[in-house]
Amino acid sequence: MHSPQASHSPHSDNAPHRAPLAALTLGAIGVVYGDIGTSPLYTVKEIFAPATGVALDQRNVIGAVSVILWALMLVVTLKYVILILRADNRGEGGGLALTALATRAVQGRPALRNALLLLGVFGATLFYGDSVITPAISVLGAIEGIEVVAPALEPYVVPASVVILIALFVVQRFGTALVGRFFGPILVLWFVTLGVSGALHVLQQPAILAAANPVHAWHFLAERGWYLFAAVGAIVLALTGAEALYADMGHFGRRPIQLAWSGLVLPSLTLNYLGQGALLIGDPSAISNPFYRLFPDAWMAPALLLATLAAIIASQAVISGAYSMTKQAIQLGFLPRMAVRYTSAREAGQIYMPAINWALLAGVVAATLFFGSSSELAGAYGLAVTLTMLITTVLTYFVVREAWHLPALVAIGATSFFLAIDLVLVAGGIVKFFDGGWFPLALGLLLFGIMSTWARGRALLLQNIRQDGLELRPFIDALDPASMNRAERTAVYLVADPSTVPQALLHNFKHNQVLHQRNLIVTVVFRELPWVPPAERVELHALGHDFWRITLNFGFMDTPDVPQALALAEAQGLHVPVFETSYFLSRETVVPTPGSGMAHWREQLFATMSRNAGGVAEFFRLPGNAVVELGTRVQI
Repeated sequence: MHSPQASHSPHSDNAPHRAPLAALTLGAIGVVYGDIGTSPLYTVKEIFAPATGVALDQRNVIGAVSVILWALMLVVTLKYVILILRADNRGEGGGLALTALATRAVQGRPALRNALLLLGVFGATLFYGDSVITPAISVLGAIEGIEVVAPALEPYVVPASVVILIALFVVQRFGTALVGRFFGPILVLWFVTLGVSGALHVLQQPAILAAANPVHAWHFLAERGWYLFAAVGAIVLALTGAEALYADMGHFGRRPIQLAWSGLVLPSLTLNYLGQGALLIGDPSAISNPFYRLFPDAWMAPALLLATLAAIIASQAVISGAYSMTKQAIQLGFLPRMAVRYTSAREAGQIYMPAINWALLAGVVAATLFFGSSSELAGAYGLAVTLTMLITTVLTYFVVREAWHLPALVAIGATSFFLAIDLVLVAGGIVKFFDGGWFPLALGLLLFGIMSTWARGRALLLQNIRQDGLELRPFIDALDPASMNRAERTAVYLVADPSTVPQALLHNFKHNQVLHQRNLIVTVVFRELPWVPPAERVELHALGHDFWRITLNFGFMDTPDVPQALALAEAQGLHVPVFETSYFLSRETVVPTPGSGMAHWREQLFATMSRNAGGVAEFFRLPGNAVVELGTRVQI
């Protein structure tokens, strides 16, 4: 796999085709907003937890709800829905897509480009922390409603949550197409329920409407003193899931996500937070679980069922996002190949990755058992999310300034405003570091170490192959085809470095004393674009003596199907017969050696990952009965 290159290509035919606006908007409600839509389950309760030092009185209730509402307006609506959704990488969003966009904007400055690349990769690793905590806190927060319905069942909250989570991950192998059809309608019902239940309590305590005045938010924050960051650390729970608006843009498009937010999600969340505030003004004892106490006893069981379904949907969204993020990281060169199973014949984005699935399940169950409640998990839920928001703001600045060429004053002014908000939110998360905030941060740092080690190791591997290999062009020029045995077949050599003779070709030539009639030196390049059109898929160069150098270009969202791509070479005059072609692969065995490459433990880690990487044949969709694999040892 080659290093990614910048390009400015339009979508390929592999890009998802757009459905009608109404269907996309419904889908966006079901997938994009599940995470932020389940935040009312636990946010208000955590704001008035003893650790925040916020007294439960009418003034603070109005102030806290006001901060939530204006945080939704400034951070979610203004920053994400209006600004960042415009920073798309050919229609795709998310941490790695934004990183590719930002690094391409500064590609003339290598040091800055590398710094932004590392920053973006670190931000992407924090998403995995979110993928572990979101299912745990969402399902726990929903199932804790059992304590309100039947207090005697409290000991069963954690076991029931674990069973639901295990079932959720077990069914991932079957794909989300069938279940996905029901996501949108269920979430629509959920948001309507949020809005109606909140509105009924607002009618009983209209004083809560004062929260719409931002002055109350300002006074609430100003009066906190040193407890400000503890309160902010709880309020930020209302914003978790904001990154999903951007990450899922490629699936639905900007307009459906904006319509879903402004038309249903924001009004419903606003009414529900106002309703919880109104409930607490009239009945402070409801702080034990203000969300479920919004409902009369007769409606408690249906509310519990609906909340559980909403929590499962929210979990599904981040699980699918983790698969997509991992596939992007693999194709951008930050993770070793893993098995990718396509669960839909029509939608390339619907994938299942067994290794990621079971790793996430282990992490989610461990987090559920270790923390044991949504309140305990709330301490872990915030720092990773706010750091991701901060990194997004920094990367967006370089897109706005360098790619969009907006005036420096405008770019700096807008970035500084959001940067100040993000820094306050991060500070609120840091306060909870020892209460669980360390968990997603440690997970992110661990994954960053793995991803940076893999990227550096691959660079060293290519460097050593290039140093020890034979130059391809002189090798071809020195051949005397008339004196050689020629096999009447086409040989495809997949290589990372097209300038040197493939090791598999050398082994074949040395041991079998044979050269194929046609020899294709093929390099797969993943560009810093989501999609590459078929017209730009194949770059073909004739080298003489029936040798061709071929570059196959894919985007980080494309499915790298090499035989399908080679068939496109027919338009350039090269026929690659399906049943008369052999694929020769070189499997490098990495040998760590003392030297200036990497720290020895990193070399050992890279060697372990290299040994356990998924097969090249499966990853590039090569026909299993036409693959010949030859090994070689490479020192780093």
